[in-house]
Formats: sequence, C-alpha cells, structure tokens
Amino acid sequence: SLLMKRKLFLYNFKNLRWAKGRRETYLCYVVKRRDSATSCSLDFGYLRNKMGCHVEVLFLRYISAWDLDPGRCYRITWISSWSPCYDCARHVADFLRAYPNLTLRIFTARLYFCEDRKAEPEGLRRLHRAGAQIAIMTFKDYFYCWNTFVENREKTFKAWEGLHENSVHLSRKLRRILLPLYEVDDLRDAFKTLGL
Repeated sequence: SLLMKRKLFLYNFKNLRWAKGRRETYLCYVVKRRDSATSCSLDFGYLRNKMGCHVEVLFLRYISAWDLDPGRCYRITWISSWSPCYDCARHVADFLRAYPNLTLRIFTARLYFCEDRKAEPEGLRRLHRAGAQIAIMTFKDYFYCWNTFVENREKTFKAWEGLHENSVHLSRKLRRILLPLYEVDDLRDAFKTLGL
C-alpha cells in the first residue's frame, strides 16, 4: 500500500520531547516538477529505514535513478519522523549541490541527536546552507500528512495533548541551531549591554 497505517503514523510521528523506542525513521515524500507557474506532481509515497541504510540515503538512491532533466526545476518535500543524522545531512547537502535544479523542503516531527550532540546541529546547518528549507511540523503539516499519506478511513486528524507546545519548543530549538553564530554572539552582547 502507498498509504501508511494510522497506528504506525501516530506512533512514529508523535512529536514527543523524549520519544523512547522510536528507532526507525519514516519519510513521506512528494516530488513535483515545476513548469513556469504550474507544478506537476510526479510521485509521492513513504519510505522507512532498511537494515544498515538510513531513509534519506534510500531516497537519494531512488531519485538518482530517475535521470532528472537538468533543464527543469523539481521540488521535493519530505515529512519525516526524525531530522537527518550528521552523515545523512552531509549526503543530502552534497546531493543538493550536485543538482542545483532541485529544491528540498523538510518538515520533521522531532530533532535527532546522537551521542555527539555537536554533530547533528552542524549537519543541519550544512543542509540549510546547501539550500534545504528545514522546519518542525505544526498541526497544519500533521493534518496534510494525515490526509495525504495515511490510510485514515475518512477519519479527521485529531491533535494529541502537547502537539502545539512541543512543536513550538522544537521550532525554537531548530531556530537556535540554524541561526548563524555571529547573530547569537550579537544577542549575547546585547544582553550584556542591557545587564541581563
């Protein structure tokens, strides 16, 4: 099935602050070709990690086989349960640099951090510098995902307790990661000047 089971979606995409036991990454994707003012949907679906291979790398292998026309513009949207790890962020950034006619938007439910907590933020910054738009999923994104990728049997998406608060918390955390370091230094100086 092209569509994800409801329980699978709700378990893996819940934006909990501590998502214990959720070791797999699920990635829903939409690929569109832009022709002047209009866009044409080429493919959509979802992937998950396979043994020894992260889902982001699986997607890059999948799209590389398409033989994309370098004269046309393509927009890829990812909605993922976890943000990319450092290595995957590096692979995706390299891929985006190799295909300047591709744009990538990533909406993620949760931020992934490994033991080395400095690596993943640097990976996200590298991905951002390569042109990827990265955002935390909001209710609107969950609603879209539910209606596009989930076998929902016409049931309306209902927010769980804490969805909005966790989304705001994670968005702030992501903004701090992506904010250039000089801006953070400027803010520190401003706070010192104010005596805060």
